[in-house]
Amino acid sequence: MSTLVWMEGRFLKPGEPTINPLSHGFTVGDGAYETISVRHHEPFAVSRHLVRLHHTLERLGLPPVDEAKVREGIARVIDAGEGSIFRLRVTVAVGSGPLGLERPVGPLIVTVAGSAGTRPPSCSVIRVPWRRNEYSPLVGLKSISSGENAVMWAFVQSRAADEALLANTREMLCEGISCNVFIERGGEILTPPLSSGCLSGIARGLALEWGAEAGLPVRIAEDDELPYEVLEEVLDKRAFLAMTSATRNIQAVNNLDGLNLDRGPLLAQLHEVYEERADREPDPAPASS
Repeated sequence: MSTLVWMEGRFLKPGEPTINPLSHGFTVGDGAYETISVRHHEPFAVSRHLVRLHHTLERLGLPPVDEAKVREGIARVIDAGEGSIFRLRVTVAVGSGPLGLERPVGPLIVTVAGSAGTRPPSCSVIRVPWRRNEYSPLVGLKSISSGENAVMWAFVQSRAADEALLANTREMLCEGISCNVFIERGGEILTPPLSSGCLSGIARGLALEWGAEAGLPVRIAEDDELPYEVLEEVLDKRAFLAMTSATRNIQAVNNLDGLNLDRGPLLAQLHEVYEERADREPDPAPASS
Protein backbone atom coordinates (compact mmCIF):
# COMPACT_ATOMS: atom_id res chain seq x y z
CA MET A 1 0.00 0.00 0.00
CA SER A 2 1.31 3.45 -0.85
CA THR A 3 1.23 6.03 1.92
CA LEU A 4 -2.09 7.87 2.20
CA VAL A 5 -1.74 11.60 2.79
CA TRP A 6 -4.58 13.86 3.96
CA MET A 7 -3.72 17.55 4.00
CA GLU A 8 -5.93 20.49 4.83
CA GLY A 9 -9.21 18.73 4.19
CA ARG A 10 -8.43 16.54 1.18
CA PHE A 11 -6.40 13.54 0.07
CA LEU A 12 -3.35 14.18 -2.05
CA LYS A 13 -2.86 12.23 -5.25
CA PRO A 14 0.25 10.00 -5.46
CA GLY A 15 3.15 12.15 -6.57
CA GLU A 16 1.24 15.40 -6.21
CA PRO A 17 3.64 18.25 -5.33
CA THR A 18 2.83 19.65 -1.90
CA ILE A 19 5.88 21.45 -0.48
CA ASN A 20 5.95 25.22 -0.67
CA PRO A 21 9.65 26.16 -0.83
CA LEU A 22 8.99 29.07 1.54
CA SER A 23 7.20 26.99 4.19
CA HIS A 24 8.91 27.27 7.57
CA GLY A 25 8.18 23.61 8.11
CA PHE A 26 10.44 22.98 5.11
CA THR A 27 13.09 25.68 5.49
CA VAL A 28 13.74 25.56 9.26
CA GLY A 29 11.78 22.57 10.54
CA ASP A 30 9.33 24.74 12.46
CA GLY A 31 6.54 22.53 13.68
CA ALA A 32 5.48 19.48 15.67
CA TYR A 33 4.43 15.92 14.96
CA GLU A 34 3.01 12.79 16.57
CA THR A 35 3.35 9.17 15.49
CA ILE A 36 0.26 7.15 16.40
CA SER A 37 -0.21 3.40 16.08
CA VAL A 38 -3.44 1.89 14.81
CA ARG A 39 -4.84 -1.12 16.68
CA HIS A 40 -7.93 -2.91 15.43
CA HIS A 41 -8.63 -0.05 13.01
CA GLU A 42 -8.57 2.57 15.78
CA PRO A 43 -5.92 5.19 16.59
CA PHE A 44 -4.35 4.07 19.85
CA ALA A 45 -4.12 6.55 22.76
CA VAL A 46 -5.07 9.40 20.45
CA SER A 47 -6.18 11.66 23.31
CA ARG A 48 -2.78 11.37 24.97
CA HIS A 49 -1.05 12.08 21.67
CA LEU A 50 -3.13 15.21 21.16
CA VAL A 51 -2.31 16.46 24.65
CA ARG A 52 1.39 16.04 23.89
CA LEU A 53 0.97 17.70 20.49
CA HIS A 54 -0.55 20.77 22.16
CA HIS A 55 2.27 20.74 24.73
CA THR A 56 4.90 20.70 21.98
CA LEU A 57 3.23 23.54 20.08
CA GLU A 58 2.99 25.60 23.27
CA ARG A 59 6.66 25.02 24.09
CA LEU A 60 7.60 25.99 20.54
CA GLY A 61 5.65 29.22 20.94
CA LEU A 62 3.09 28.23 18.31
CA PRO A 63 -0.70 28.60 18.53
CA PRO A 64 -2.86 25.58 19.33
CA VAL A 65 -4.08 23.46 16.45
CA ASP A 66 -7.73 22.75 15.71
CA GLU A 67 -8.15 19.34 17.39
CA ALA A 68 -11.31 18.57 15.44
CA LYS A 69 -9.37 19.03 12.20
CA VAL A 70 -6.70 16.60 13.38
CA ARG A 71 -9.23 14.00 14.47
CA GLU A 72 -11.04 14.33 11.15
CA GLY A 73 -7.82 13.68 9.23
CA ILE A 74 -7.01 10.65 11.37
CA ALA A 75 -10.46 9.15 10.84
CA ARG A 76 -10.40 9.83 7.10
CA VAL A 77 -7.00 8.18 6.61
CA ILE A 78 -7.92 5.09 8.65
CA ASP A 79 -11.19 4.69 6.75
CA ALA A 80 -9.51 5.11 3.37
CA GLY A 81 -6.89 2.53 4.31
CA GLU A 82 -9.57 -0.16 4.62
CA GLY A 83 -7.84 -2.00 7.44
CA SER A 84 -4.28 -1.69 6.13
CA ILE A 85 -3.13 1.30 8.19
CA PHE A 86 -0.56 0.45 10.88
CA ARG A 87 0.92 3.84 11.64
CA LEU A 88 -0.17 7.47 11.40
CA ARG A 89 1.97 10.57 11.40
CA VAL A 90 0.27 13.84 12.29
CA THR A 91 2.40 16.84 11.27
CA VAL A 92 1.60 20.42 12.20
CA ALA A 93 3.89 22.92 10.47
CA VAL A 94 4.25 26.66 10.12
CA GLY A 95 3.14 27.97 6.74
CA SER A 96 4.89 30.16 4.19
CA GLY A 97 6.91 33.16 5.20
CA PRO A 98 10.10 35.08 4.54
CA LEU A 99 13.45 33.33 4.31
CA GLY A 100 15.22 33.23 7.65
CA LEU A 101 13.95 32.51 11.15
CA GLU A 102 11.20 35.10 11.42
CA ARG A 103 7.87 33.30 11.68
CA PRO A 104 5.05 34.21 9.31
CA VAL A 105 1.62 35.15 10.58
CA GLY A 106 -0.93 32.65 9.39
CA PRO A 107 -2.60 29.30 10.07
CA LEU A 108 -0.74 26.11 10.84
CA ILE A 109 -0.75 23.40 8.17
CA VAL A 110 -2.06 19.98 9.28
CA THR A 111 -1.09 16.79 7.48
CA VAL A 112 -2.04 13.21 8.39
CA ALA A 113 -0.15 10.38 6.67
CA GLY A 114 -0.93 6.69 7.10
CA SER A 115 1.06 3.63 6.07
CA ALA A 116 1.07 -0.12 6.45
CA GLY A 117 3.63 -2.05 8.47
CA THR A 118 4.27 -4.70 11.08
CA ARG A 119 5.47 -4.75 14.67
CA PRO A 120 8.41 -7.17 15.11
CA PRO A 121 8.64 -8.88 18.51
CA SER A 122 12.21 -7.79 19.26
CA CYS A 123 14.98 -5.49 18.05
CA SER A 124 18.75 -5.08 17.96
CA VAL A 125 20.41 -1.92 19.28
CA ILE A 126 23.87 -0.38 19.31
CA ARG A 127 25.65 2.30 21.29
CA VAL A 128 26.51 5.42 19.31
CA PRO A 129 29.16 8.13 19.76
CA TRP A 130 26.67 11.01 20.07
CA ARG A 131 24.91 12.39 23.14
CA ARG A 132 21.41 13.73 23.75
CA ASN A 133 21.59 17.31 24.98
CA GLU A 134 19.31 17.49 28.00
CA TYR A 135 19.69 21.30 27.99
CA SER A 136 18.47 21.80 24.41
CA PRO A 137 15.47 24.11 23.94
CA LEU A 138 13.86 21.24 22.03
CA VAL A 139 14.43 18.62 24.71
CA GLY A 140 11.38 16.44 25.29
CA LEU A 141 9.51 17.88 22.30
CA LYS A 142 8.21 16.13 19.19
CA SER A 143 9.69 18.76 16.90
CA ILE A 144 9.99 18.19 13.17
CA SER A 145 13.58 19.51 13.44
CA SER A 146 15.04 16.00 13.38
CA GLY A 147 18.29 16.35 11.44
CA GLU A 148 20.47 14.92 14.20
CA ASN A 149 18.15 11.93 14.54
CA ALA A 150 18.38 11.32 10.78
CA VAL A 151 22.20 11.25 11.00
CA MET A 152 22.08 8.75 13.85
CA TRP A 153 19.47 6.64 12.06
CA ALA A 154 21.70 6.35 8.99
CA PHE A 155 24.55 5.27 11.27
CA VAL A 156 22.37 2.60 12.89
CA GLN A 157 21.17 1.28 9.54
CA SER A 158 24.72 1.10 8.20
CA ARG A 159 25.46 -1.34 11.02
CA ALA A 160 22.36 -3.47 10.39
CA ALA A 161 20.76 -2.52 13.71
CA ASP A 162 17.23 -1.38 14.53
CA GLU A 163 17.84 1.34 17.11
CA ALA A 164 20.47 3.16 19.15
CA LEU A 165 20.99 3.74 22.86
CA LEU A 166 22.01 7.29 23.77
CA ALA A 167 23.64 8.80 26.80
CA ASN A 168 23.10 12.42 27.71
CA THR A 169 25.84 15.02 28.30
CA ARG A 170 26.28 13.75 31.89
CA GLU A 171 26.91 10.20 30.63
CA MET A 172 23.59 8.95 31.98
CA LEU A 173 21.40 6.49 30.07
CA CYS A 174 18.79 8.54 28.20
CA GLU A 175 16.78 7.00 25.36
CA GLY A 176 16.85 5.67 21.81
CA ILE A 177 16.66 7.73 18.65
CA SER A 178 12.88 7.48 18.50
CA CYS A 179 11.93 5.50 21.58
CA ASN A 180 12.34 5.16 25.33
CA VAL A 181 14.34 2.50 27.11
CA PHE A 182 13.51 0.24 30.07
CA ILE A 183 16.10 -1.85 31.89
CA GLU A 184 15.42 -4.84 34.13
CA ARG A 185 18.03 -5.17 36.87
CA GLY A 186 18.07 -6.15 40.52
CA GLY A 187 14.53 -7.49 40.49
CA GLU A 188 12.86 -4.34 39.16
CA ILE A 189 12.23 -2.43 35.93
CA LEU A 190 13.59 1.10 35.58
CA THR A 191 13.35 3.82 32.96
CA PRO A 192 15.40 7.04 32.84
CA PRO A 193 13.78 10.18 34.30
CA LEU A 194 12.65 13.04 32.07
CA SER A 195 15.50 15.09 33.55
CA SER A 196 17.85 12.88 31.50
CA GLY A 197 16.54 14.58 28.36
CA CYS A 198 14.39 11.69 27.18
CA LEU A 199 11.00 12.13 25.59
CA SER A 200 7.87 11.68 27.67
CA GLY A 201 6.77 8.78 25.49
CA ILE A 202 3.14 7.70 25.38
CA ALA A 203 4.08 4.01 25.60
CA ARG A 204 6.56 4.83 28.37
CA GLY A 205 3.87 6.48 30.46
CA LEU A 206 1.37 3.68 29.93
CA ALA A 207 3.98 1.02 30.74
CA LEU A 208 4.72 2.77 34.03
CA GLU A 209 1.03 3.19 34.92
CA TRP A 210 -0.26 -0.19 33.81
CA GLY A 211 2.76 -2.05 35.13
CA ALA A 212 2.41 -0.51 38.59
CA GLU A 213 -1.34 -1.22 38.64
CA ALA A 214 -0.57 -4.87 37.82
CA GLY A 215 1.81 -5.07 40.79
CA LEU A 216 5.03 -5.16 38.77
CA PRO A 217 8.13 -3.48 40.26
CA VAL A 218 8.42 -0.75 37.61
CA ARG A 219 9.45 2.83 38.32
CA ILE A 220 11.28 5.93 37.11
CA ALA A 221 14.95 5.86 38.07
CA GLU A 222 16.55 8.55 40.20
CA ASP A 223 18.61 11.19 38.40
CA ASP A 224 21.98 9.44 38.79
CA GLU A 225 20.78 5.86 39.12
CA LEU A 226 21.37 4.73 35.53
CA PRO A 227 24.80 5.73 34.23
CA TYR A 228 25.47 4.81 30.61
CA GLU A 229 27.91 2.17 31.81
CA VAL A 230 24.93 0.23 33.22
CA LEU A 231 24.80 -1.30 29.74
CA GLU A 232 27.84 -3.37 30.71
CA GLU A 233 25.48 -5.28 33.02
CA VAL A 234 23.35 -6.04 29.96
CA LEU A 235 26.36 -7.28 28.04
CA ASP A 236 27.27 -9.48 31.03
CA LYS A 237 23.66 -10.76 30.95
CA ARG A 238 22.97 -9.48 34.46
CA ALA A 239 20.33 -7.09 33.13
CA PHE A 240 17.83 -6.93 30.27
CA LEU A 241 16.52 -4.23 27.96
CA ALA A 242 13.32 -3.25 26.18
CA MET A 243 12.46 -0.30 23.96
CA THR A 244 9.07 1.42 23.96
CA SER A 245 7.35 3.67 21.44
CA ALA A 246 3.98 4.13 19.78
CA THR A 247 4.84 1.61 17.07
CA ARG A 248 7.01 -0.73 19.16
CA ASN A 249 4.81 -0.91 22.27
CA ILE A 250 7.19 -2.83 24.59
CA GLN A 251 9.79 -4.50 22.42
CA ALA A 252 12.49 -6.77 23.85
CA VAL A 253 16.10 -6.06 22.87
CA ASN A 254 17.58 -9.29 21.54
CA ASN A 255 21.02 -7.95 20.62
CA LEU A 256 23.28 -5.19 21.95
CA ASP A 257 26.42 -4.27 20.02
CA GLY A 258 26.36 -7.65 18.27
CA LEU A 259 25.86 -9.78 21.40
CA ASN A 260 22.68 -11.85 21.57
CA LEU A 261 20.61 -11.24 24.68
CA ASP A 262 17.91 -13.07 26.60
CA ARG A 263 14.48 -11.63 27.28
CA GLY A 264 13.96 -10.28 30.78
CA PRO A 265 11.23 -12.17 32.68
CA LEU A 266 9.80 -9.04 34.29
CA LEU A 267 9.89 -7.16 30.99
CA ALA A 268 8.06 -10.10 29.39
CA GLN A 269 5.33 -9.75 32.03
CA LEU A 270 5.17 -6.01 31.43
CA HIS A 271 4.76 -6.68 27.71
CA GLU A 272 1.81 -9.00 28.37
CA VAL A 273 0.16 -6.49 30.72
CA TYR A 274 0.58 -3.71 28.18
CA GLU A 275 -0.90 -5.67 25.28
CA GLU A 276 -3.89 -6.83 27.31
CA ARG A 277 -4.66 -3.33 28.61
CA ALA A 278 -4.15 -1.74 25.19
CA ASP A 279 -6.73 -4.11 23.70
CA ARG A 280 -9.20 -3.20 26.44
CA GLU A 281 -8.48 0.53 26.49
CA PRO A 282 -7.84 1.88 22.99
CA ASP A 283 -7.90 5.49 24.18
CA PRO A 284 -6.75 5.67 27.82
CA ALA A 285 -7.50 8.97 29.49
CA PRO A 286 -4.60 11.42 29.64
CA ALA A 287 -2.68 11.44 32.92
CA SER A 288 -3.96 14.00 35.39
CA SER A 289 -0.51 15.49 35.96
